[in-house]
Amino acid sequence: MTFRSIINMNQYSSNPQRSPYLWIPVLVSLAFVVGIVLGLRLQVASPSIELVKGDLVPNAIGNGKVEELIRYIEAKYVDEVDRDILMDEAINEVLQQLDPHSSYLNAEQVRDVREQLEGNFDGIGVEFMILDDTIVVIAPLAGGPSEAVGVMAGDRIVMIEDSLVAGVGIESPGIMKMLRGQKGEEVQVGILRPGEKELRDFTITRDKIPVHSVDVAYMLNEKTGYIKVNRFSATTYQEFMKGVEELVENQGMEDLVVDLRQNPGGYLREATEMLSQLFQDREKLLVYTEGRTSNRQEYKSTGRPFFRVGQVVVLIDEGSASASEIMAGALQDHDRALIVGRRSFGKGLVQEQYPLSDGSAIRLTVARYYTPSGRSIQKDYNDRSEYRKEMVNRFSTGELISEDSIPQLDSVVYYTSSGRPVYGGGGIRPDVFVPLDTQYMNETYLSMRAYLPQFILRNMEQFNSLGEGQALTQFQESYQPRWEDIEAWAAYTEDKGIQVDPAELTALKSKLMVAYKARVAKQLYGDEGYFSILNSEDPDIITALELIREKQPITSN
Repeated sequence: MTFRSIINMNQYSSNPQRSPYLWIPVLVSLAFVVGIVLGLRLQVASPSIELVKGDLVPNAIGNGKVEELIRYIEAKYVDEVDRDILMDEAINEVLQQLDPHSSYLNAEQVRDVREQLEGNFDGIGVEFMILDDTIVVIAPLAGGPSEAVGVMAGDRIVMIEDSLVAGVGIESPGIMKMLRGQKGEEVQVGILRPGEKELRDFTITRDKIPVHSVDVAYMLNEKTGYIKVNRFSATTYQEFMKGVEELVENQGMEDLVVDLRQNPGGYLREATEMLSQLFQDREKLLVYTEGRTSNRQEYKSTGRPFFRVGQVVVLIDEGSASASEIMAGALQDHDRALIVGRRSFGKGLVQEQYPLSDGSAIRLTVARYYTPSGRSIQKDYNDRSEYRKEMVNRFSTGELISEDSIPQLDSVVYYTSSGRPVYGGGGIRPDVFVPLDTQYMNETYLSMRAYLPQFILRNMEQFNSLGEGQALTQFQESYQPRWEDIEAWAAYTEDKGIQVDPAELTALKSKLMVAYKARVAKQLYGDEGYFSILNSEDPDIITALELIREKQPITSN
């Protein structure tokens, strides 16, 4: 209908005598109303996708299909859904199509990882354990805020602020959430000290608490030092150098054993800075990375070590991954150290972490790293199911027990600086193989060990006199657990619902004795006491010391 015809129709309507179309506007209006009603009824049965699309996804192209899908689900799905969970699952599903180490971290996981890798968090500085539904202080951290106000090992934390935390079933994550906070904030803690009936009230000011990546640095004998690195965090190089300085300048260290067993890796830069301290030469290639969108980046030694270290042995096992393998591979390729233990994990992928708007993040594999000889040690991950079972397969195939069972996963031969053949494609193969002691995998041993810290802490009063006026070396020589102690430990484990086989208990006697003594030493002398006892019976440590004594490690640098 044209504009002119509308005018003419209006002219007719002004005169009822001349207007045969008098009821047309009324009929049109009625039809319009009926159409709206029918449309609304029909919309309930068959919603208009285009309407939903326009209203809910105004920038569908910019937001992408995943966002569009989530909006549809939120608008029309039959049941209530949690948008955040759906989005997290969608992101995880996308990343799982890439490689096993590209991953999604929610905001809480990002905070936890940051604390581990940055090397500190804000808190009160205590190591604790939940014993019989009560928080028991194992030790206040040296130099921390709890030690400063007088908190002692054995104290029971009963109150945090106005909340009762004893006998209420609280677990470690909840405790940490209550004790941690911003640096400078105060927290009120009510403590019951053994032998006392009244609560002691402490006002503790939260501070930066270090998360150590070097467990211990001490001398194995008169000339050989030992440094245990549990991860590569932002402070690992500093901690490592502090340990080396103490051992060289104050204890006469000449040779070094670096323990990277069960070290999952971390920051690449920390590993290369540590490596640089073990080479005298400048511009020696330590590792390089390369990816589809990442140009080759090389990391080289500075040629400026602060201390001269002689022979080096590095301990690895199936739990040594990523930066641990970078360090072991560089030292092996340049014939700077002997690698002792079992084949490492086989992770040769480099991840970068990218933040998302809600505090979460994705870790995306952006490159592969290569040892100086050019080998990639990343194991095959085309079959994800096999990749996840690979550690179990190592045990079932006998690889952890027999060197002959270690597979050669890459046919390409690489060579060290002296011409020794080495291979990639699945971890760092040790120069000297040490089989796994299968008694450590025994169910009775594992079950009892899980309850050992609690058992020792419950009976700590009987051990306190052992550490009074006695050096660690004296404790090592004079103290030996009784068989009655082991039986009491087994009985405590059974009280927790774990069946202990008497025959296995007898067969495991020597292992249980060492574990018991080591835990007592930890309570009395800290981590040095713990590791010094365990290492005295450790086959990897014993092998390392024999190699150094026989001048076997390669010392070219």
